Amino acid sequence: MAIVALSFLDRDRSIASPGFSRWLVPPAALAIHLSIGQAYAFSVFKNPLLALHGADGAAWNLKEVGYIFSIAIAFLGISAAVFGAWLERTGPRRAMFYSAVCFGSGFCVAALGAHLHSLALIYLGYGVIGGIGLGLGYISPVSTLIKWFPDRPGLATGLAIMGFGGGAMIGGPLATNLMTYFKAHGQAVIPMTFITMGVLYFIFMMYGVFTIRVPAPDWKPAGWTGNKQSALISAHNVDVATAWKTPQFFLLWIVLCMNVTAGIGILEQASPMIQDLFKGTIGPAAAVGFVGLLSLFNMGGRFFWASVSDFIGRKATYFCFFIIGAVLYFVLPSLHTVWAFVGVACLLLSMYGGGFATIPAYLKDLFGGYNVSAIHGRLLTAWSTAGIVGPLIVNGILDHYVATGQPKAQAYPIILHIMSGLLIIGLLANLMVRPVAEKYWLKDQTA
Repeated sequence: MAIVALSFLDRDRSIASPGFSRWLVPPAALAIHLSIGQAYAFSVFKNPLLALHGADGAAWNLKEVGYIFSIAIAFLGISAAVFGAWLERTGPRRAMFYSAVCFGSGFCVAALGAHLHSLALIYLGYGVIGGIGLGLGYISPVSTLIKWFPDRPGLATGLAIMGFGGGAMIGGPLATNLMTYFKAHGQAVIPMTFITMGVLYFIFMMYGVFTIRVPAPDWKPAGWTGNKQSALISAHNVDVATAWKTPQFFLLWIVLCMNVTAGIGILEQASPMIQDLFKGTIGPAAAVGFVGLLSLFNMGGRFFWASVSDFIGRKATYFCFFIIGAVLYFVLPSLHTVWAFVGVACLLLSMYGGGFATIPAYLKDLFGGYNVSAIHGRLLTAWSTAGIVGPLIVNGILDHYVATGQPKAQAYPIILHIMSGLLIIGLLANLMVRPVAEKYWLKDQTA
């Protein structure tokens, strides 16, 4: 019985029937990304976790709790890189199912860890198991959406990856309300909240599992005759084992890493930064609103910029990110009015999100659609790297200023100017991108 049930997950069982509307596929992808995007709202658990005490009265510190999120993001990149090729073989439905299982069960294991006051179990649950769910869920819809929207690959991937940026807008209030409810009813706040969220997210993600479809091999959009001619849009495919050895892969790795590292320069320190720079004007409540606004632009930028890339091209879109971004990061610390600072920061975060959503279409242009999910998975190690390097730069400089008794506000110009310099490195890498050489093409596959 179990074998029969799992056969439903096979790729050939998810091939769309004639007449199936491709616009039914983005909601399936959104169901996954809106769920796993909860990771961006992990900070709502920090103080409740710090308030927990073990049987011996011991409590955790901020550094120990912070590792939970870091482990989850690390395993997102690792699992995306490791399982990308497997996903291409088995199809999106099976990958989405395992993503839902890992993400939901990760919450439950973490709940047990909170109940037993075992940080190791929380690391295992939310960090390792949940992180694997993040990685599988992040890449699973990419190649499917690109196959359904060969005429608008940027729009397609933007629709899904927008959900990851907006997941915190659901996950944050959901977690907060659940914790308030369980506290009012005298129940174990963190364990019950984790279990409830694990179950709810599993159910919601199963909607994506049941509704995802892949197009028939010979399917094309009505009236579509092929992509517009461009030197960077290849009519040939490159497999994942070959793609990651090409200069183009490593150039795009640098492009993504620099864009993400710079974005983290604002995102990771947004609330304290605006309070430090506008001391006496911006308080904690207003800073929370600033963070929410950044999240909104992070989400919207994923759809907007990825859609724009369908018209001006991926290389031109990243050129905009790096040129505009480098200038804005450089001038940001010299802006002395709140509205100007907030406006520039929001534009920067829109390009940060746009970089995530544009990169799958950029990969498809260069390497074809044959192994795009697998190639994308390996490229996401750039995100994992940026997630370590960005906070190290920001926190290292801030710690130095605090240790030497200097005002923290004086550290931000240095931090933001470094981010501007990183974007110049990304610009140079992007300018060096050229079409993939014929020697790397698959000889018996065409797009």
